[in-house]
Amino acid sequence: MNQPLRSLTLRLALISAIWVGGGLSLAGWLAFAVLTRQVEAAFDSRLAAQLDALVAGLSIGTDGRPRVASRALSDPEFQRPLSGHYWQVTSADGRMVASPSLWDARLPPSPAAPPGRAQAYSAPGPRDEAMRVLARLVTTSEETRSSLAGAGPILVQVAASTAEARDDIANTRTLLTTVFTVLGFGLVAGATGQVLWALMPLRRVRRALAEVRDGSRETLQPLQAPSEVAPLVVEIDELVAQNRATVERARTHVGNLAHALKTPIAVLRVSLQEAEPDIEGALQEASAMERLVDHHLARARVGALAGSAAVDTPVLAVAEEIANAMSRLPAAAELDIEAVGDAVAMARVDRQDLAEMIGNLTENACKWARSRVRIAVTAGREAENRPIVTIAVEDDGVGMPADQREAAINRGTKLDEAVQGSGLGLSIVADLAELVGGRLSLGVSAMGGLAARLELPARGRGKVV
Repeated sequence: MNQPLRSLTLRLALISAIWVGGGLSLAGWLAFAVLTRQVEAAFDSRLAAQLDALVAGLSIGTDGRPRVASRALSDPEFQRPLSGHYWQVTSADGRMVASPSLWDARLPPSPAAPPGRAQAYSAPGPRDEAMRVLARLVTTSEETRSSLAGAGPILVQVAASTAEARDDIANTRTLLTTVFTVLGFGLVAGATGQVLWALMPLRRVRRALAEVRDGSRETLQPLQAPSEVAPLVVEIDELVAQNRATVERARTHVGNLAHALKTPIAVLRVSLQEAEPDIEGALQEASAMERLVDHHLARARVGALAGSAAVDTPVLAVAEEIANAMSRLPAAAELDIEAVGDAVAMARVDRQDLAEMIGNLTENACKWARSRVRIAVTAGREAENRPIVTIAVEDDGVGMPADQREAAINRGTKLDEAVQGSGLGLSIVADLAELVGGRLSLGVSAMGGLAARLELPARGRGKVV
């Protein structure tokens, strides 16, 4: 049922329709109220002018009956019977004179009102039509004309049918409704068109992504996109490139593993096919195959977790775990192993991989240390201002000559040397560090032994715009 609301275009169009509809409805209501008041005010103003003209032409005849000069109200509507426009003058003794249009009907009496003040009220007309009546009680005290001398209070009334005014109001309502409805539809259509036009870059990105998926193009760029969408295009391209690199690394690891296993498998087969199988040689080859599989699986797993899949791992906490575990081993029982440094430093590496790298370096340091091994964790930045975490594993052993350090890191790239166990741990650490975007270097420790310096990427803390 909520499926249509998943569309951003429909959402924005619906919001626009609600706002435009509500705004125009309120504006239309206000405009109609103002125009209605103006029509009613104009209607009452016309009645007031007619009432003033009627009072101005009022006099009392010799017979005591009220009279109105013919020139006072010359409007033809007052002459046509039942035209909807009427006037009536009633003296204090009940004598009356009325417009010919009133015929034989009479205007209803007005509610009690103070003398000299015009009073407006509604009443039914001769044909039971709705009328607006304006009445005024003229007294002798307010009139100084000799024609009204001695006359008592005189009630002067002017009335007009409100049908014409109601028609004007109805026509105004129809006109306003039509205008605001057309305007509303036009505004909603314009807003919807604006949304569709604004979202066109996203549709182009979607089509380009479909082309990347089916292989018809390599990247989204050089796709023309607005400044708000361009960073998204760049990030998607980097994500696609990263996924391709991950797949390529996995293929490479599988190929390397298959190639590396050919020789041990062949030797193992020969050892077992002899008249007297070489069990010891077969076990050695099986052990070598196991180490190869573990090595390549570790590389493949780290390669898969690198990049977008990497997580923040507290380095010092992992280093303390390694230090505590190593100190319980019999071979390192007499060594002082400590982990110090920045407790909030976070490396962008999987926790298990970080533990394997620190563990290999610490194990190597414990082999050569005399009495002390130190793991120091610091956070900093590279020359390119890229955030990194540095893990320095130092010992107080004999150290390593400078001409052997590079070879110690590279050792293990040849499978036969790796099988013999000469430097495979450092090689694994160097490989894992390279896969996650870090590096391993060897130097001289302040304690006199070897210092293995491991630099790993840390997640940047900048704001995303």
